[in-house]
Amino acid sequence: MKICSEITHSTAVRNRHLILELGLQTGYLVAVNLSKRLVFLSLAFIFALIGSGCGYHLGFRPRKLPGGYDQVSIPVFKNQTSEVGIESYFTNEMIRQLARSGVARVVGKNESPVTLEGIVEDIVFERSAKATQNEIIHLPLGAVLTTEYRVLVTTRVRLRRNSDNKVLWESVFQNERAYFAPQLGSAGLNSANALYNQSARHQNIAKMAVDMMVEAHDRLTESF
Repeated sequence: MKICSEITHSTAVRNRHLILELGLQTGYLVAVNLSKRLVFLSLAFIFALIGSGCGYHLGFRPRKLPGGYDQVSIPVFKNQTSEVGIESYFTNEMIRQLARSGVARVVGKNESPVTLEGIVEDIVFERSAKATQNEIIHLPLGAVLTTEYRVLVTTRVRLRRNSDNKVLWESVFQNERAYFAPQLGSAGLNSANALYNQSARHQNIAKMAVDMMVEAHDRLTESF
């Protein structure tokens, strides 16, 4: 009887192990099948969106000019401001951005089907910080010294087809930046370099041109 009891107990233990193992295998298979089904449904949904033309795309699409042109001419930007020479910063930076990305080759207008036109429309300088005799004791009574300037620039960029002068793309870009005015020491209030402010202006405008033309290039060549 004892032997039979031990055999029965051993058989029951083996059965429980088999049931547990079968349950784990079944659960694993169900999980795998469910995961495969979810992946399949997700892929089907993505491809359905692509096929329906909803504007969703899988992965990165190559950048290109509107109309798919691979050659463009870029004349010197027009400068409608009183700040002489700043148009070259914007023109050169746009040429540099296109050369870096390889989206289109910059050629002469006679060779190019499209022209990228730029206009520096406006530039504003504002006094954003001031100091009085309370901050600088050597200032004359009632005098106010500007310690910081803020510059705001507006440019317009458009892509025009040469064959019919149709504008294919156009956008306006704005940026602003602050810079310090000449820092006058107590020993030399009237000995500041008169060219400092002009130099600081152009240095900051050149930096703004980089940021603005990077944005212009990205907007111009993005794919929808």
